[in-house]
Amino acid sequence: MMEMENVSTITLFTLSGLNFTLEQRITLFLLTLLWYSMILTGNVYLIVAIIADKNLHEPMYILLCNLCINALYGTVGFYPKLLLDLLSSHVISYAGCMLQGFVIHSSTCCDFSILALMAYDRYVAICQPLVYHSVMSKQRVSIFVFLSWILPLYCMFMNTASLLGSRLCGSHINKIYCVNWMIATLACSPPTANAAVAYFNILFYFGHFVFICWSYMYLIRTCMSSQENRGKFMQTCLPHVISLSTFATTVLLDVLYMRFGSSDLSEDLSNFMAMEFLLIPPIVNPLIYGFKLTKIRAKFLNLVHVKRRDEKCHPMTFHIRGKLTN
Repeated sequence: MMEMENVSTITLFTLSGLNFTLEQRITLFLLTLLWYSMILTGNVYLIVAIIADKNLHEPMYILLCNLCINALYGTVGFYPKLLLDLLSSHVISYAGCMLQGFVIHSSTCCDFSILALMAYDRYVAICQPLVYHSVMSKQRVSIFVFLSWILPLYCMFMNTASLLGSRLCGSHINKIYCVNWMIATLACSPPTANAAVAYFNILFYFGHFVFICWSYMYLIRTCMSSQENRGKFMQTCLPHVISLSTFATTVLLDVLYMRFGSSDLSEDLSNFMAMEFLLIPPIVNPLIYGFKLTKIRAKFLNLVHVKRRDEKCHPMTFHIRGKLTN
């Protein structure tokens, strides 16, 4: 009876993957802080640029803005806790673990939803240009964006809720951050509801991935027959394809390792495979879209040009003012 009470009153989890010396922890803390700052800067810049410029209030850029917002949402569930863990003990409360798993999972699913909308947007723009503005109207885009957020949040809420009340027989999570699957493996008896919800979510978002791949294959086949469409594809679709490939590859490696991983892998490699979808896509996307999409690149170059012009003008202003004073 006492054992049953102990397994049901777990309030703290220990996480693995940060067995470093103090000097190594400080170095990793500074590198992680720098990386996270770059993620914040790149994504915030794109969000502000799209919101501030009315010329960018088009479906493609609105979806890109939401992709960047989702990157901020997902990384805030990982980096602040990792930075704290590098300076203190690597533990997390039960509620904090559930919250972290919910944020990271829902952000991943939301990425698939937004990327699917981007693929659909490019399909309509290139394959059905005459009806583009009626199909991708502001009202319809608003509904699409709302669904791309609410469905992942709902799916992952159900996944997390199905774990609540599970009797746990352990408190060590063999990962650098919390995920629902790892919590489920600690349950004394397999939570059937959680497994059903988890596999439904996997199939649902695998369907998103199949739809995205079909859309771009159809677009590639369509664009090969037209020089004009080929240019549109290279200009607007290529960033989407790169973003999708990067994100899907990193998520797939993490899922495969989490479900079928081997204990023979080194801890450093295991950590990288667990974190790569939180390391690479959030910083790659702003770089790809910022330099490839013409309007955003032009806005960035104009901003740099204005700053340089101001720097040149200020010394002259001070010189004239000095003459007038004399």
